[in-house]
Amino acid sequence: MRFFSTRGGEAVGLIDAVMRGLAPDGGLYVPDALPRIEPSDVRGESLAEIAAEVLAPFFAGSPLEAELEAIAKDALDFPVPLKPLDGGAGKLAVLELFHGPTAAFKDVGARFLAALMERALPLVPDERKGPLTILVATSGDTGGAVAAAFHGRRGIRVAVLYPKGQVSPRQQHQLTCWGGNVRAFEVAGSFDDCQAMVKAAFVDAELNRRHRLTAANSINLGRLLPQVAYHAAASLWHHRRHGTTVGSIVPTGNLGNGLACLWAKAIGMPIREVVLAVNANRTIPDFLATGNWQPRPSVQTLASAMDVGNPSNMERLRHLIPDFAELRAAVEAYPVEDEQIREQIAKDARRYGEIWCPHTATGFWVYDHLPEARRSLPWIVCATAHPAKFDTIVEPIVGRRVEVPPALAELLERETSATPIAPELGALAAELDRWK
Repeated sequence: MRFFSTRGGEAVGLIDAVMRGLAPDGGLYVPDALPRIEPSDVRGESLAEIAAEVLAPFFAGSPLEAELEAIAKDALDFPVPLKPLDGGAGKLAVLELFHGPTAAFKDVGARFLAALMERALPLVPDERKGPLTILVATSGDTGGAVAAAFHGRRGIRVAVLYPKGQVSPRQQHQLTCWGGNVRAFEVAGSFDDCQAMVKAAFVDAELNRRHRLTAANSINLGRLLPQVAYHAAASLWHHRRHGTTVGSIVPTGNLGNGLACLWAKAIGMPIREVVLAVNANRTIPDFLATGNWQPRPSVQTLASAMDVGNPSNMERLRHLIPDFAELRAAVEAYPVEDEQIREQIAKDARRYGEIWCPHTATGFWVYDHLPEARRSLPWIVCATAHPAKFDTIVEPIVGRRVEVPPALAELLERETSATPIAPELGALAAELDRWK
């Protein structure tokens, strides 16, 4: 399979697409054609097994084709349970994506990308060898997952950019507790400023020459593909147990999680429909309502990892479904305000005995506000992070302490360090040049 930019340009192989992160023209890499897979042809049961089968067409013809099974096995070695909330009737389940080392769904993509890049590094041409510098803009969970996945890996260093004062205390600890080949930069701006700095860095030819830059957030194809795999796996698990296709409600910010679900549906997985939940950053639902794409400054909310005013993966979504009428028919998106997030967390703690993070709560708010006829159909809601990462928000709402998972507790014991910088490419470039 070959990959090319959403803005056109020359097609490249999988390794080039992943190692570059962003295309030279500023576009995002997409496959020349999405494959079609019959659900009955997928035999694996675990997430790693299903990922190896579902992602095989994307690796076809790559030097890493024979490594896919090992990459999936290495990376996806933690539980991703599909947990029924209706006594097993098959009408409502939650996909728990937060059992990885940093207690967020970003662990799936980050660990897969790290395992892929580690195997790809020896295969790059001689003239492009040398240390690889990963730039990652984060609104909360991505940076911690990428830092954990790449920490200590030889030949790779990671620069994490996060917006000052706009992530939870425990998220910030995860971003800043690494050292070694990982540095955290506290940007005096918003997530959109962080993301704009990263994008500007990728199209700066001289900066790329000096530091061999690549991306590790959802603009990188290697992060997106394993997300396709878990949406595929969840739909297959449901179909095997209940014999029905399922709707997916996906909390999303930069649109990677939502786009991955739509790709999974497009390749033939038994997904009936896709509904996106966003927070007060309404860029996506406003676009679907009006047809006018109007990025704007992000608004700070309780669901901080979704505080995105200019979602990058909209380029991939509009490439997937270029006709606006078809796009509106294929996906819905609903905004959820902070007070509604609080109400949903309290409600579901009583109703299900489950405590959601603020992002997961947006998904359940959307589910509860679907028309009754639609709620009678089967649904999966994605749970994107462990509530313990948002203890200062969640615990006052539910009136009790949220137990911290062991892996997260271990990280919270580490010392932290961050470098404050202005929201300008020049400030980032200067720090990269000084980094020895």
